[in-house]
Amino acid sequence: MTQQRRLPRHQAASGLTRRSLAFLAPAFLAACATGQGGQTAPQGSDTARVESWLRAAKLENIPFTQTWPNGSTGGGVLTYHAGYLHLNYTVPHSMDLEASGAHAVFKDSQTGSETRMGLAHNPLGVLMGNPITLSGPVTVTDIQKPPGILQISLARTENPSQGLVTLIFRDTGRALDLYEIRILDERQRTLFIRLGGV
Repeated sequence: MTQQRRLPRHQAASGLTRRSLAFLAPAFLAACATGQGGQTAPQGSDTARVESWLRAAKLENIPFTQTWPNGSTGGGVLTYHAGYLHLNYTVPHSMDLEASGAHAVFKDSQTGSETRMGLAHNPLGVLMGNPITLSGPVTVTDIQKPPGILQISLARTENPSQGLVTLIFRDTGRALDLYEIRILDERQRTLFIRLGGV
């Protein structure tokens, strides 16, 4: 059974509420998810390219900046490969989110608190498969292709209202380069993670 502990009040004020952590720990605005301009119907070839990228991805200590739904910001380094995500924050202070398979653990070194959460009903969970499959339990809800960009939105097939993850890639036509992740929770609040730092 998943354990969850209430976070201190000052932590909630900084935007790190338990619910905020639960839908990240680390999409995005509904306008971004459903798109304006450059929109296309979901295409199998684009889905296959993203699925291949996610299966092969080996991101190690990539700088990132994050914006919580209340506008507060933070950042650190990100590590990701199929079935595993690690966000090591240095701003606003030392924190750590580690997700693997169906669970995630968030640790705050400033307060000593630890929050454990399940990802079965969390939009972040769509990225935790190993191997990742963008069909069956995961549905591609939208693909957009403005010039030089491939944007794909993903939801849980059985309950898309639980949230949405949008991945935004730079697209050269030959290679994809992930530069932003957007997580939209069930309350229509959006969290942004941009790779590469400020």
